[in-house]
Amino acid sequence: MVGLSLGEKHFIQGGIAQDLRSDGRKRLTYRPIYVETGVIPQANGSARVRIGGTDVIASVKAELGRPSQLQPDKGKVAINVDCSSTAAPVFEGRGGEELSTELSFALQCCLLGGKSGSGAGINPSSLIVVEGKICWDLYIDGLVVSSDGNLLDALGAAIKAALSNTGIPRVQVASSASAGDDQPEVEISDEEFMQFDTSGIPVIVTLTKVGKHYIVDATAEEESQMSSAVSISINRKGHVCGLTKRGGAGLDPSIILDMISVARHVSDHQLMNKLDSEIAAAEATEEE
Repeated sequence: MVGLSLGEKHFIQGGIAQDLRSDGRKRLTYRPIYVETGVIPQANGSARVRIGGTDVIASVKAELGRPSQLQPDKGKVAINVDCSSTAAPVFEGRGGEELSTELSFALQCCLLGGKSGSGAGINPSSLIVVEGKICWDLYIDGLVVSSDGNLLDALGAAIKAALSNTGIPRVQVASSASAGDDQPEVEISDEEFMQFDTSGIPVIVTLTKVGKHYIVDATAEEESQMSSAVSISINRKGHVCGLTKRGGAGLDPSIILDMISVARHVSDHQLMNKLDSEIAAAEATEEE
């Protein structure tokens, strides 16, 4: 936890109440966002996102696997987050493990639509090579390099950027394979790659409640003063794809509806377009 004096706490809370935060931002303004893609050469796709003092990396690894018997027409996607012990003092020992688990679960809810897969930003059916027999398994790994608040939004942005940078080799089933083969032979191309359509992948907007107000892109100091936080993932069409809450304080359902409306506005007017233009610029820089 961030250790603050009573005066500092009052300063943070008073500023938020007056819509002027410690760093000069308004309640619903993000810090500048910077994106780099292709930062891990051995991955199928990767990206680094910096929001203020928060720095995260996401990588995507694609491996051929076998679909589950319950969902023979879908590939599999797993998200795992690791918090570097040097990212913040609280990450040393058990603290980092607990936060890693919490972030991994929240990203699954927000980006993959929970266990049911409804509202998923990644279409698992697009990962099928041969129904019931061969699929692509995507392993998405997030790493928190340094933390100054708002980790979930930053990781969500890094995953979206990494997926836009991901190329999956084109696979052809060998002509000698017969329909009865349990594990048909495949030929994996070294030259042809399929790009992900990431237009449906949502962004995550976390609204953090401090006092009577909620703010976006909270710093670590602001998070230390929160009563609760709601993270809402929203796609380009304004649909809510997932929602997760942390913090002990309960929230009235009408407040949640208001938060969703604010998150939609923030994603539409700030986050989505800014992130898309940063990803496009990063991709152009990488190709040069």
